[in-house]
Amino acid sequence: MSLTWAIKRLSSMDGREITYRIGKAIQARLELMGFGLARPTEPANHPSPAWVDHISHDFDRSFYCASADRIMQGRFDVFALEGTELGFPPNWNKDPKTGTQAPLAFGKLLDYRNERLVGDIKYLWEPNRHLELVTLAQAWHLTGDTRYCRACLTLLDSWFDQCPYPRGPNWTSSLEHAVRLVNWSFAWHLLGGDQSVIFEGTDGRRFQSRWLRSIYQHCHFIHGHLSRYSSANNHLFGELTGLFIGALTWPLWESSNDWRKEAQHELEVEALKQVHGDGVDREQATWYHHSVADMMLLAGLVGRANSIDFSGTYWARLESMLEFIASIMDVNGNVPCFGDSDDGVMVRFSPSPDFHVYHSLLATGAVLFSRADFKAKARHFDDKSRWLLGDSAGQRFESIKTENVLLPVHRSFTQGGYYILGDGFETAHEVRIVADAGPLGYLSIAAHGHADAMSFTLSVGGNEILIDPGTFAYHTQKRWREYFRGTSAHNTLRVDGADQSVSGGNFLWTQHCQTSVLVFDTSSEKEYLSCTHDGYLRLSDPVDTQRELTYDRRLRTLYVLDSLVCKRPHRLEMYWHFSEKCGVQIQPDLAIVNNGNAILKLRWPGGLSARIVHGSEASPMGGWISHRYDRRVPSNTLIVAGNITGSWRGLTTIEAGLGGVPQIS
Repeated sequence: MSLTWAIKRLSSMDGREITYRIGKAIQARLELMGFGLARPTEPANHPSPAWVDHISHDFDRSFYCASADRIMQGRFDVFALEGTELGFPPNWNKDPKTGTQAPLAFGKLLDYRNERLVGDIKYLWEPNRHLELVTLAQAWHLTGDTRYCRACLTLLDSWFDQCPYPRGPNWTSSLEHAVRLVNWSFAWHLLGGDQSVIFEGTDGRRFQSRWLRSIYQHCHFIHGHLSRYSSANNHLFGELTGLFIGALTWPLWESSNDWRKEAQHELEVEALKQVHGDGVDREQATWYHHSVADMMLLAGLVGRANSIDFSGTYWARLESMLEFIASIMDVNGNVPCFGDSDDGVMVRFSPSPDFHVYHSLLATGAVLFSRADFKAKARHFDDKSRWLLGDSAGQRFESIKTENVLLPVHRSFTQGGYYILGDGFETAHEVRIVADAGPLGYLSIAAHGHADAMSFTLSVGGNEILIDPGTFAYHTQKRWREYFRGTSAHNTLRVDGADQSVSGGNFLWTQHCQTSVLVFDTSSEKEYLSCTHDGYLRLSDPVDTQRELTYDRRLRTLYVLDSLVCKRPHRLEMYWHFSEKCGVQIQPDLAIVNNGNAILKLRWPGGLSARIVHGSEASPMGGWISHRYDRRVPSNTLIVAGNITGSWRGLTTIEAGLGGVPQIS
């Protein structure tokens, strides 16, 4: 951890957080000396029943067996390393990307941000979440082939050997413990629960005892190291989910009931704190919106299966989160990737590369909430939904009638700051514009927010045209981290080469741009959104920035009016990021863009120059899109730039059309 980062981070804390962190530092050193560590007693009582009455067998067994066989061959998918040879069992403390072997130092004092010490911690942690354990257990559940349950035993036993409590990189982060614990819970039931053949005989009982001891240590660790203050975002939600499911699955110790009650209470509280009343997750990141919704779903289902339900308010907040997903998703199922994304999931129920997290949430939600609009957007009942809800839920899904469903569910999310303009929704002629006029992010550091105020995405007939380029990097590759979260990587305007908000590190913004919506009106043939932000008022010559979007339904044309109020000269740049599937041609006064049957004509303000960058790593960096963590592909970015001498107004015209009727996939 650099001194500069530490100083910036310290400056963003209030007195309570500083006191809290001093207390946690003291706690870590006491634990190093052996005080306050987990000391599990002999388990009492019995584990709880599975999350569903009858775990389905109605799946393509060959697919799940092939996925499990691949794991047993030592081939793991870890972000950009698809099918990488890790061995079986793998080296759990080795970063598969850099080959760095992390030390087995005391976990809570190990600096996992130090690349030289641990490598890329995201890559090291990912296999340790034990998503693959569930795949192996699924194969056992579907076939009864003992190879798969023995593989589960091998995987877990090796992890216990290589990752002794509480040492090494896998005893540092409570969120990682929580995700691992959730996967253990589902694998436990898929293997047959307390009566599994894996626990038969002397060796089986020894293994069961060893696994339960680690479960207790995981629950104890999470409870003692919950993320408070700056990381009290999806990290805290995930930790509480893991603690709730762990304590409920294995209510075997005196502390279990207290852990479960505390976790459930805090999940109820955090569901309302972290998610706006309109259903938008406060982190302003679409992927983490999905993550929190999935955590709420898993905790809720496991609770219900054990006659411990959450409140109606909790379930209503989850339903509103699904309404947001259904509203911003275009007719082909594309969802804008606002804010950070790391591809992280709590449980990998479907190892298919075509698995669609947003469709799956909507399919499950269609059954849970009897929502025809969710079914219409989900289209089919997917494998994950069947694993979670059982075969009878698939029948209920099919019985839901979708005739005369009105979509989008909502056009405005005033608290979250997202607005939808366009026409022809849910048809082959759809134009869908999703505008971001929301806050930077959640809490003081806004860890997963991007400097994307007043940006928007646009698709035509389900063909993505203007996109949000994504995230690409987190802990490492600092230059790329700064680019993808910066203003120039979004469809908005930048002044004097500065980001709208001021970054203090990979997950820290020290100055937050604030956006205000002045007007949103969809009542006439010309839909209208007007917003302003204060990101450039910090400049020596303050610049007041305003953007107005006017969509003319009759002409299928979007007018983007940008206004800058200032006194002195400035450099302005407007960025337009196109899907990698788009072809772009530049003419003297316009760009012609096509993607499939969709055609877009973009005319920029006079007096400015325009150029295309494609996969550029030099200055200006740009022309990239990242659909998956640590993967990027070249795309076209149009940069329209010029110098102004004072206040300025410029109109960009974007005309959307179709060269024929596109096929909706």
